[in-house]
Amino acid sequence: MKLSLFRYILSRKLKGVKRYPLVLQLEPLFACNLECAGCGKIQYPTDILRKRLTPEECWTAAEECGAPVVTVAGGEPLVHPEIDRIVQGLVERKRYVYMCSNAILLEKNLHRFKPDPHLILSIHLDGREPTHDRAVCRKGVYRTAVESIKTAKAKGFQVMTNSTIFSGEDPAEFRQFFSECAAMGIDGMMISPGYAYEKAPQQDIFLKTEETKKWFKDALGDWRQQGWDFNHSPFYLDFLEGKRDYECTPWGIPLRNVFGWQKPCYLLADGGYAKSYAELLATTEWHRFGRASGNPKCAQCMTHVGYEPSAVEDSFSSLPKFFELLRDVASTARLARTAHARQTKSYETLVAEYNSRESPEAKPVPSAS
Repeated sequence: MKLSLFRYILSRKLKGVKRYPLVLQLEPLFACNLECAGCGKIQYPTDILRKRLTPEECWTAAEECGAPVVTVAGGEPLVHPEIDRIVQGLVERKRYVYMCSNAILLEKNLHRFKPDPHLILSIHLDGREPTHDRAVCRKGVYRTAVESIKTAKAKGFQVMTNSTIFSGEDPAEFRQFFSECAAMGIDGMMISPGYAYEKAPQQDIFLKTEETKKWFKDALGDWRQQGWDFNHSPFYLDFLEGKRDYECTPWGIPLRNVFGWQKPCYLLADGGYAKSYAELLATTEWHRFGRASGNPKCAQCMTHVGYEPSAVEDSFSSLPKFFELLRDVASTARLARTAHARQTKSYETLVAEYNSRESPEAKPVPSAS
């Protein structure tokens, strides 16, 4: 996938394309089987929550946009009755597909999908068991997710985790979480600070800019040496730690949902909705958004949907930056292989040791072997 992305970006550079998408964020529905504290989707009225994009609408969006990667999110995608057709159609179009899920329905639906190099199951895990269950406002979801990861890996699927960081979380706990995920044998981790959706039930759980930098510096300061496999540009992780500074690239990860193409980005709909991707690019007043614009809704944002594309753009901005990226990626991959080779403790052992330090009465977690 990385080679395909390199070729795609280089082709856009050589053609002089100024604004191009890296990832299509596709939301075929808003409905979900959870009501998470930081979610901006579940508060829509019932008639909106019942809306669905058809498979044909999803495939058309992918073809319109042209991004090599499609993230299928929501809501909970597995609630969609035709999610298997949607995913299969995207894979047939040679898109790399991240199908997001909270994993509650995953095991009973795995038979609807086939392992494929173009398909990655992206499982929502916002930390270790107590932290995750608190974030999703339901006990037991973490354990269900771990069991689902185990089953999916056993059946040959690629599995990654995606985590949202909220205010008050302990960086030390997440360092343990990253090591546990690595011991579980997952294929990569995605991580981002949360965004303060206006519709989110709780508004006091989102990090401010300086809090974000401090948190990620404490949590990720030696991530390369630890061998943690993050599915991000290393430049973006540097940005989260405050080592690099970027402006937002809102067109880099456009959103197509049940309303249309959201303007300007995945997180904000202040510009309304466009009927096509071309209209999105042509009619969005891009100067009104991003931190440099002075827009207060953008002031505290450091999420991957706006800044991962900025980091990628920076890495292709000059030959020295490009070679810096290549060296970083190669070195990180080597350290990850070394860390994996010397990993002698299983996921269960790591969890048990940590829980015994935190609480002698901590309950065991399900096996991931």
